[in-house]
Amino acid sequence: MSWFPENHRPRHGVSATHSHRHAPAGPSSRHTRRLLVAVLGPIALATLIAMIVLWPGQVAPPGSAQDARALGTVVSVTERQCPPAGTRDGPARCGQADVRITDGTGTGTTTTVDLPQGPGAPVVRVGDDIVLLHAPDAVPGGRAYTVVDQQRAMPMIWMLVLAVAVILLFGRWRGLTSLAGLAISFAVLLLFIIPAIVQGESPLLVAVVGASAIMFAALYLTHGVNVHTSVAVAGTVASLVLTGVLGVVFTAAMHLTGIAGDDDSYLSVVQGNIDMRGLLLAGIIIGALGVLDDVTVTQAATVAELARDGSGSRLEVYRAAIRIGRAHVASAVNTIVLAYAGGSLPLLLIVATGAQPISQVLTSEYLAQEILRGAVGTIGLVASVPITTALAALVAGRGPRGERAHSTLRAAP
Repeated sequence: MSWFPENHRPRHGVSATHSHRHAPAGPSSRHTRRLLVAVLGPIALATLIAMIVLWPGQVAPPGSAQDARALGTVVSVTERQCPPAGTRDGPARCGQADVRITDGTGTGTTTTVDLPQGPGAPVVRVGDDIVLLHAPDAVPGGRAYTVVDQQRAMPMIWMLVLAVAVILLFGRWRGLTSLAGLAISFAVLLLFIIPAIVQGESPLLVAVVGASAIMFAALYLTHGVNVHTSVAVAGTVASLVLTGVLGVVFTAAMHLTGIAGDDDSYLSVVQGNIDMRGLLLAGIIIGALGVLDDVTVTQAATVAELARDGSGSRLEVYRAAIRIGRAHVASAVNTIVLAYAGGSLPLLLIVATGAQPISQVLTSEYLAQEILRGAVGTIGLVASVPITTALAALVAGRGPRGERAHSTLRAAP
């Protein structure tokens, strides 16, 4: 089965009807399809082979950790005044709660737990569904259960149902295909990328292979198997290569180790076989993909729309699409910066209130990693616009003036 739908040259007795599923008509279309297949075919084949070779199988969590979890519902709360030592760092709740175990060790029984304290501790009230840790031997003479978190399954389910309904209501068939692409992306992340990294494979290699698989599956499934989607795929591949190369170069130049915070340190200790610098690069690749596919698809579609009437040269179409791309990139870059700022507000507060000089804080390992992600991702994003636009303009074959590109031709009645 061919990757790209066939185009038909105009003949006497035919008429044109518009369709978004076909490539532009014109003398270069057949050559363009062959060229794209020659470029993308080996990449897709290499991605499939690499996934088969690197496929990790199932990584099961330790049974003891799973057995230690229990779910329960708070049936009563008894508070008492906290001792002076318990109020040094702010208000605290002292006392105990009776909890009915609904799942896990001790199901059907009622147990007593101490009210959780400390920064970020869950607030326990009557009727709350909570998560417990069963560790009877952790503290001699202490409680067998400890409150560790709130149950959030049902609110999350309703939130996701609402999100899916909104997408389907507005996007209809295209919304359904986009959700299918999203499901594939999560499947690749959860079944391939994360388990393969845990088993000790190169994080950078796994991320490149996984990102390629996500790119092919999500883009073709969401936007259809046609020349313009293939142009977007080619532009995404080129931009990801540039992003990866820049990430490798500047990670080495800045002497980053990939261990910047407590989470990184803990992971490097409990999973000593993971290359932490490679994990940093893998995060850059996967994070860049989420923005690049949006920009490349938009640019390819923009060129297709501008070239639809068949008038104007490829250079004119390219210039017009680049002007649109500049506006898109400007807003996308702002989105990236705000997303990083929103996710790093606690860190920004530490920077603002810290006693260290700002130059030392900005060049620390933790902030240097965040700056690297933002800067390299932005460069790849900006580069994707001229790359994809140029490729899309080249495949927009020009027919005689007045011939409608991006059309399907059928015999006139």
